[in-house]
Amino acid sequence: MRRWNGWGDERTMYPLRESARPWLYERVGEPTRPPDTPLSELTQQIPDSPLRPHPLLTFDPQERLRHARGQSFPDWVALRCGRVPIFPAAIAYPENEAHLHTLIQYAQANGAVLIPYGGGTSVVGGINPEPDGPAALTVDLSRLNQLLQLNKTAQLATFGAGISGPDLEAQLNPQGYTLGHFPQSFELSTLGGWIATRSSGQQSLYYGRIEDTFAGGRLITPAGVLEMPPFPASAAGPDWRHLVLGSEGRLGIISQATVRITPLPEAESFLGIFFPTWEQGVAAVKGLAQAQLPLSMLRLSNPLETEANLILGAKTGQVLWLNRGLNWLGQRPQEKCLLLMGVTGDAAAHNYTRRAALHLTRQHGGVSLGQLLGRAWQKGRFLTPYLRNTLWEQGYGVDTLESAFTWDQVIPAEAAIMAAIHQAAAAYGERVLVIAHLSHVYPTGSSLYVTYLFRLLPDPDQLLAFWGAMKAAASQAIITHRGTITHQHGVGTDHAPYLQAEKGELGLNLLTHLFHQADPDGVMNPGKLLPHR
Repeated sequence: MRRWNGWGDERTMYPLRESARPWLYERVGEPTRPPDTPLSELTQQIPDSPLRPHPLLTFDPQERLRHARGQSFPDWVALRCGRVPIFPAAIAYPENEAHLHTLIQYAQANGAVLIPYGGGTSVVGGINPEPDGPAALTVDLSRLNQLLQLNKTAQLATFGAGISGPDLEAQLNPQGYTLGHFPQSFELSTLGGWIATRSSGQQSLYYGRIEDTFAGGRLITPAGVLEMPPFPASAAGPDWRHLVLGSEGRLGIISQATVRITPLPEAESFLGIFFPTWEQGVAAVKGLAQAQLPLSMLRLSNPLETEANLILGAKTGQVLWLNRGLNWLGQRPQEKCLLLMGVTGDAAAHNYTRRAALHLTRQHGGVSLGQLLGRAWQKGRFLTPYLRNTLWEQGYGVDTLESAFTWDQVIPAEAAIMAAIHQAAAAYGERVLVIAHLSHVYPTGSSLYVTYLFRLLPDPDQLLAFWGAMKAAASQAIITHRGTITHQHGVGTDHAPYLQAEKGELGLNLLTHLFHQADPDGVMNPGKLLPHR
């Protein structure tokens, strides 16, 4: 059973090691938290729906509650503290495109709006009904989950857009193929959601981001159907796929998607490499990216994230052994940075790439510890979000933000974002643990993923204000250092105030006109990506 007020399956736990508690106390302080609101109490707050009955709709209160919010920090506060300002008026589970057309017509006829819903994993407010908006009908696409066509000759596969990551791979792997798109939300998120938010998987260096694998599909809009044939390439004007990518439900509902698939790799390994300093690690990763070796992943943690990962994930004896070994090799344990490097491909290329990459990392002071830490990461790669549940129960909140910068800005941006969050916390008399890593790299630059952990203040309003101050300070630092406001999580509502700094006034006007052409009545996920214009 899916948790209604947290992450993932209720049966999956991420226990916090006893050694981690004093470490957190020292850096953040004695934990506190507001009391949780029981499911039964919150369900009683749900008002009757104003919408007329229809065979495709359910008005079940728990279904409406479970579709009311996503996974952002404000979403967690709303659900945990019983402060959900509005619920979907109804939920629909369409099973074909005819149902999608019917739901659009129903919304137009009844003054409702539609919210496309994939896995419910948005961390930017992308699936939440508007508090002062029309009645919202949430369209859960989980039943559009079939493999519709597999073209082995062209290495293309067409799926219903509601298929989840595990189900998609389960359909491809027995045929000898993979999509290779593995975001941290892989177990819950969906193909349509990946496309609508321009998602990036953990091994995007080898398999590509979702825009690299999205070959075509169908978009059901209020103005009609947008067909996107999976041409290998075309010079026939603008590519409609790139209008649908990142559109966050504002144009319509993605009903099916054709993706480029890859044969399952013959060999794959994940190595752990330590660098004496953050600067040396960044230089090595830049060198690897610009050498364009066929690696699948480069994930470099800064010193504090390296320490946090070892404290939270490794046994005390292993940490002591590791620090002694690095000290013997001349690296200062408190400054060390861990690089997780993935090598994927056919056997011959795998071995050559691995040797070439290790040679380059040694030139920057890197020390390889083989596959021990890499295997541990691979085993728990989709478990990390469950730590949010554990930490909340302990009295700590966690949030993340991500951006991308050119290489000349990566180091100063990391320092500026961390400083901005610390300063915002200090204004509330609070301490905060801020850690960061590079998770997706390119020849011209890298993404920067920042996680911040803080005490849960007992008063929900003060807690949201505290979070908002840290989020705003970090977002402004991103803009100042010429970064994108989002590298992989989309815009939703949380990032919308900063979009003009990236797109410009003309860009926002063009998007506004585009949305109006596909959705003249404004029924598709209003308020997301673009504020009302």
